[in-house]
Amino acid sequence: KPSLLTPVSEFPSRMALPSLLSHSRTRSSVLREPLRQGGLRALLAPWDPPSVHPHDRAAERACTPPSTGSSPPPLDWTRLGSRTISSGAGMSLTQYGLTNHTLTSQRRSYWTLCPQHSSFGPPAEIATKEAQHSVDDSFGVQQRTFGSAAEPIQRNPDYSVLNSDDVSYFKSILGDNGVVQDKDRVAVANVDWMGKYKGASQLLLLPKSTNEVSKVLAYCDSRRLAVVPQGGNTGLVGGSVPVHDEVIVNLGGMDKIISFDNVNGILTCEAGCVLENLSTFVENEGFIMPLDLGAKGSCQIGGNISTNAGGLRFIRYGSLHGNVLGLEVVLANGTVLDMLTTLRKDNTGYDLKHLFVGSEGSLGIVTKVSILTPAKLPSTNVAFLSCNDYMSCQKLLLAARRSLGEILSAFEFMDRQCIDLAMTHLEGVHNPLPVSPYKFYVLIETTGSDESYDKAKLEAFLLRSMEDGLVADGVIAQDISQASNFWRIREGISEASVKVGAVYKYDLSIPVEKLYDIVEEMRSRVGDTAEVLGYGHLGDGNLHLNILSSKYSDNILAQIEPFVYEWTAGHRGSISAEHGLGLMKAEKIHYSKSPEAGAADGFHQKVNGP
Repeated sequence: KPSLLTPVSEFPSRMALPSLLSHSRTRSSVLREPLRQGGLRALLAPWDPPSVHPHDRAAERACTPPSTGSSPPPLDWTRLGSRTISSGAGMSLTQYGLTNHTLTSQRRSYWTLCPQHSSFGPPAEIATKEAQHSVDDSFGVQQRTFGSAAEPIQRNPDYSVLNSDDVSYFKSILGDNGVVQDKDRVAVANVDWMGKYKGASQLLLLPKSTNEVSKVLAYCDSRRLAVVPQGGNTGLVGGSVPVHDEVIVNLGGMDKIISFDNVNGILTCEAGCVLENLSTFVENEGFIMPLDLGAKGSCQIGGNISTNAGGLRFIRYGSLHGNVLGLEVVLANGTVLDMLTTLRKDNTGYDLKHLFVGSEGSLGIVTKVSILTPAKLPSTNVAFLSCNDYMSCQKLLLAARRSLGEILSAFEFMDRQCIDLAMTHLEGVHNPLPVSPYKFYVLIETTGSDESYDKAKLEAFLLRSMEDGLVADGVIAQDISQASNFWRIREGISEASVKVGAVYKYDLSIPVEKLYDIVEEMRSRVGDTAEVLGYGHLGDGNLHLNILSSKYSDNILAQIEPFVYEWTAGHRGSISAEHGLGLMKAEKIHYSKSPEAGAADGFHQKVNGP
């Protein structure tokens, strides 16, 4: 029998990292807890919607389609020279000083569509229908398709097959409500958010405590049952659904806020808490979450940590490695590893929590989290700008770092194709620059503590950038509604892309000066067979490369892979900036890491089980 995950108490004092990781018999695609849209609410809503936690109101709103009455009124666009002025979309850059356009809240309200609503669009419908009608009970050979070259993955015969005694035991631990066998409900958990990866699990477990997670894993370990942890299931690389017949352990029921230190801004909570719920809670206490991303209405903090999610505030607050103070993790054999410290400084040997941040559940299931939250600042400004070329975007970023300094909190870029896509497929959004002929767009957000000072800095920076020819046109949000519209465009690109029919998504870290080159080269490769667009976190060097077509095609895929990985490796980039490896990129790790480093983290073993 393969060795179990060794408890920390049994580690030799000088055990090397590769040796420590080699003790895990549960491969990355078996134990992982990445993101996913929908989460537990998507699984339960059609049958018995759970009551809303006092701090869950934001998530409840996020999962409710906007009513007709909530749509903003038509915008009154006028033109003045070569500049756009809108009474509804923001203040033109030529109108500084006439109106106070500084926001006083960091709250961004936008609709996150959840799978149980028909308005979710084609991907959710495809995912649900395929899962409900095509669950493979043979557990033989599965294929991963669309996002990466289709390759058969054999089920490891060393793993056991679920039987009725196993189900009875799980019910004795979790109760009848915590053990889901209904085919329709399990089918939803078998399919990822994009409908690209589909497992054949017959069992969904919903633990409510760390003790229950521990008992489940200990039993599965003794019975040699493969397990896949699942959070909100918003991931884009097939990391949160079964490959074959793994038991699904969904953490959505563990959604309690344990404590909050309102002096130091330290939040301690369970792993199943939805990110937006946490954001609402800490904002009411005068703080903000250091992490913000488009799927925040559904993704769970445990999955965020397990994938080291990046998001929109990375440029200001850095990665979760710097903000996570402590973790509680259940190892594969059921051992509970208590690292739930709230200390800012602790140099007592190895800082083991960092092994689990970004490990995608390959070493254990995160069950509790303590995270540092920054103070909420009262002054926020959002500007939506256009640039003539990518070089101008780069120069604008450098100028923003120098001129805005400590108040710069987001610097996002989009090409013209992204704007056209959002305007076509997103409801309730308006183009702030509707007749702008420019190729690139930049969204800049600043946050600070002095309203007049911050506004003056931003205005001076933008006027200087226009004089230097870096900014061709733009508007500044005058209120929360306009700021939300700007952010909705940027955050809704991923949602809009899946409505086209087929989308090949790649999440790359590339040196900023070369970041857009791969978009242009990809357009040359695919020609008229697909549309290529690029957007992302320019301040972090993170490109989201999307190739859109009406349907998935082997011919298109052959033009994309392995070229996209080889190109990225040739520029010493990363094939996964923030999405993780999941099933899609498990075997591609060698493009970003040396054989020695790849062997140490164990992701190369992803195809050897379950």
